[in-house]
Amino acid sequence: MKRKSRGHEGQGPSQRQLRAAELVRHALVEIVQREELRDPDLKGAFVTIGEVRASPDLKHMTAFVSSLGPSDPQLIANGLTRIAPFLRGRLARNIALKFTPELHFQPDISYDEARHIDELLASPEVARDLKHDEEEGER
Repeated sequence: MKRKSRGHEGQGPSQRQLRAAELVRHALVEIVQREELRDPDLKGAFVTIGEVRASPDLKHMTAFVSSLGPSDPQLIANGLTRIAPFLRGRLARNIALKFTPELHFQPDISYDEARHIDELLASPEVARDLKHDEEEGER
């Protein structure tokens, strides 16, 4: 008998995916803080993992990473990708999932986007338009 689709196409992640991704995020943060990472792009970098997204089968997870310092997020992601087998091995010891997921790393640009929006909102043109809109609203 063929199993019916539960209709998750186009919807957000399930509660199971969210829980597993958060479990992996916490474990990765702990591993990155505790272990000495020997990749040249990670030497001296303060790595942050802002989010982890899980595939529906939980076999692949993508971590969005950046640095608190001057390091380029793309370099951080590249370094973590190179040591992904090491991280996966450590992860297997620290979490209780049926499968230890394959790890993928992407630079987290959400902070850069937020800073850019703040800069736009602080620009004189936007301030002028906001003031004009407030004056129109008072009439």
